Amino acid sequence: QVQLVESGGGLVQPGGSLRLSCAASGITFEIYDMQWYRQATGKQRELVARITSSGSTNYANSVEGRFTISRDNAKNTVDLQMSSLKPEDTAVYYCNAEYSKNKRQYNYWGQGTQVTVSS
Repeated sequence: QVQLVESGGGLVQPGGSLRLSCAASGITFEIYDMQWYRQATGKQRELVARITSSGSTNYANSVEGRFTISRDNAKNTVDLQMSSLKPEDTAVYYCNAEYSKNKRQYNYWGQGTQVTVSS
């Protein structure tokens, strides 16, 4: 059974930092591209950061330079280091694992972790 379990969310003041972690099980972690998405109240879910199986990264414009995604294939984890947080970063953050081969797609989601940026 595939599980993605996020942790590290919470309440932080503007300008502060948080580190989210996602622990994966039930998949061959190293072949999956891993993403962090977020969804604010009343808004659509959006891609925040991606790290491919080969280690390439990309970020949403809104978080570029403030957030860093990393993975540890030995521990089956993907982290999101968030710095200089703003109130508009407030959202539920979701971990996502994605893999496709021979026209078959595998896509899994975690349950989400709340991040609230407020003074």
